[in-house]
Amino acid sequence: MTAPSQPTASAALDLPGWRHAYSGKVRDLYIPDGTQDLAAAPRVLVVASDRVSAFDHVLEPGIPGKGELLTTLSLWWFDRLTGVPNHLLPEHTLSGSLIPAPVEGRAMLCQTLDMYPIECVVRGYLTGSGWKEYQASQTVCGIPLPAGLHDGDRLPEPIYTPAWKAPLGAHDENISFERTVELVGADAAAELRDLSLEIFGRASAIAEDAGLILADTKFEFGADRQTGLTRLADEVLTSDSSRYWDAAAWRTGTTPAERMASFDKQIVRDWLAAHWDQSGEPPLLPAEIVAQTAARYRELLERLTGA
Repeated sequence: MTAPSQPTASAALDLPGWRHAYSGKVRDLYIPDGTQDLAAAPRVLVVASDRVSAFDHVLEPGIPGKGELLTTLSLWWFDRLTGVPNHLLPEHTLSGSLIPAPVEGRAMLCQTLDMYPIECVVRGYLTGSGWKEYQASQTVCGIPLPAGLHDGDRLPEPIYTPAWKAPLGAHDENISFERTVELVGADAAAELRDLSLEIFGRASAIAEDAGLILADTKFEFGADRQTGLTRLADEVLTSDSSRYWDAAAWRTGTTPAERMASFDKQIVRDWLAAHWDQSGEPPLLPAEIVAQTAARYRELLERLTGA
């Protein structure tokens, strides 16, 4: 993995054999001691923190155990997506001599990739920003959809709606498939689209077996620096990158809130939207909101994995 060009400041951990190279809103990257920078690093330690963000702000306090829950779920999904090359090194195990003890359980040992500047979004259901656009123009990210759909409805088929990964501090921008061709070339653009739709289909079937709906998700990919092979990177199909609903509630609920209660930080977003006008610094999250959010993250992991 490679980082955005302008890293944010972070209180780095003292990890034997590693030094801090970059911090994003949620993840911290460490490279081997003696390595000049991320671009030269043969491998990278990806550490998921307990930080939580909303509306482009990192909030306080974090969600206890969130980093370990996200990492555990990502690794679980990587194991099930056989045949899809990913960024994990063979030594990526959650514990062992290569994962420093202070971050055991919430770190992945990965190879560095040349990351594509594309967020590969797949939507199987109409909701969120897609629902708002549909109401105005009967499209989602410019893709025409049938008339008569409602918030939370299943789409006739999943749609691929890529976004351009903006520089740190700016908003990602929905783009057309044609624009992805301009950014990464026709072959890579087609491969990213096809891989994203394939993985979404496979993951949706697994989620369905657990009584869950995978409404939408985003993937990130990078090119292997040695072979050029496209590899799945970053987190995958977690509460932070995906929208999951309870299938039974979706079928029987009488309100959007009942049908589409998601297993992610929506509780945080809703509370923040009701208590903050997005000017100045956001307020501290109440203990009950933190606890409810942690419980939803954990419930998703338990529902999917049976753990």
